[in-house]
Amino acid sequence: MKLWGGRFAKSTEFMVDDFNSSIRFDKRMYKEDIEGSIAHVTMLGKQNIITLDESAAIIKGLEALEIDIEANNIEFDISAEDIHMNIEALLTKRIGSVAKKMHTGRSRNDQVALDIRLYIKKEIKVIDSHLYELLKVLHQLSSDHISTIMPGYTHLQKAQPTTFSHHLMAYFEMFKRDRDRLKSTYNRMNQSPLGSGAFATTTYNLDRQFTADLLGFDSICLNSMDGVSDRDFLIDLLQNIAVTMMHLSRFSEEIIIWCSHEFKFVNLDDAYSTGSSIMPQKKNPDIAELIRGKTGRTYGNLMSLLTTMKGIPLAYNKDMQEDKEVTFDSIDTINMCLPIFTKMISTMTVNKTVMRAGAEGGFTNATDAADYLVKKGLPFRDAHEVIGKLVLYCITNNTDLSSLTLDEYKTLSPIFEKDIYEAISLETCVNLRQVIGGPAKEQMEKVLDINKNYLEI
Repeated sequence: MKLWGGRFAKSTEFMVDDFNSSIRFDKRMYKEDIEGSIAHVTMLGKQNIITLDESAAIIKGLEALEIDIEANNIEFDISAEDIHMNIEALLTKRIGSVAKKMHTGRSRNDQVALDIRLYIKKEIKVIDSHLYELLKVLHQLSSDHISTIMPGYTHLQKAQPTTFSHHLMAYFEMFKRDRDRLKSTYNRMNQSPLGSGAFATTTYNLDRQFTADLLGFDSICLNSMDGVSDRDFLIDLLQNIAVTMMHLSRFSEEIIIWCSHEFKFVNLDDAYSTGSSIMPQKKNPDIAELIRGKTGRTYGNLMSLLTTMKGIPLAYNKDMQEDKEVTFDSIDTINMCLPIFTKMISTMTVNKTVMRAGAEGGFTNATDAADYLVKKGLPFRDAHEVIGKLVLYCITNNTDLSSLTLDEYKTLSPIFEKDIYEAISLETCVNLRQVIGGPAKEQMEKVLDINKNYLEI
């Protein structure tokens, strides 16, 4: 018989039980459900709502049940609908009618709201730990390649020379922001909904702050209707995950390009590559491609929950059961992608010579040639035109700026002198960019020191 079956004259159909049930996916919250129930029952005993002996018996039974669940000695029942009702039904079989007092002053509405918050708090810490490991690898790679010159791109066209360190640290900043967003989500959701009841609290003398303290919450939800119906924190998390996956996808796209035969900037380790069933020469960046592909499902999960929530009136509605599968899927996705991506980039080989050769082509030093003229007194727009004409001359004559003679330079401007060659060398182009945030070695060392301190906090 259903724990709520007193009002009903007959049992639900099996198809209804199966359709209504969430135990297939919410069983992963068994620890949080037991943790929340122990806190609730402890409070009930303290408040003399149930006796201390009853409280102790329920807690002992819950602790023993958790041990058996972790040992895979428990089979959950679809007809019991969800993890909350399964736990209560299993406990009742074990310790008898005293278990029926566990739900005093509580609804499944505030129970599930509590469980998902407890679960998400733990998962945020796991995701953050993966991001931290990725940041450490990026910092080390950047430190190792502070002088590795490569072409920088806009519109995927060669633009100006930079360093691999500078390029990598752009992603470092992205993932730092991802951690900040996770922290903000964690702090904002760290309120206990327990005690909200179905939506209007209860007539029992509950001590909500006591259970909040036991469960590690900063405070309690101040409106019981909001407490049971708020899923903003899940939307925040799914948005955070989608943004982080977008950053991983952008990085993966670059790696896919870099390890192509046309670029050869990096070689992926064999352990993080795959082959072809027909073409024996192939070494495919499937890990990066899969991460790029899995990004889409996290976008879909975010949109799914937003769409589910957009038409729901206060307070709880069964639609909200749909919050868990998309949330769990996004969590599983990012917790799978972050560690393997970190391993992939930590084991790849960087082809410094090829990167430098890439920076030497494509007129990446053209801006610096224009700046050379500006520093000699020519207005920038005029300097821009002069160098544009020189580039066109080089293209027509199949040469580059570094290979032009001084006479060829002077045909377009008498300002040019022998020091033009030093001004447009790749080292000069990179290391004269002394503005903080730029690729110059001195500035990159400062930024790396700043972020070293960030990682040590």
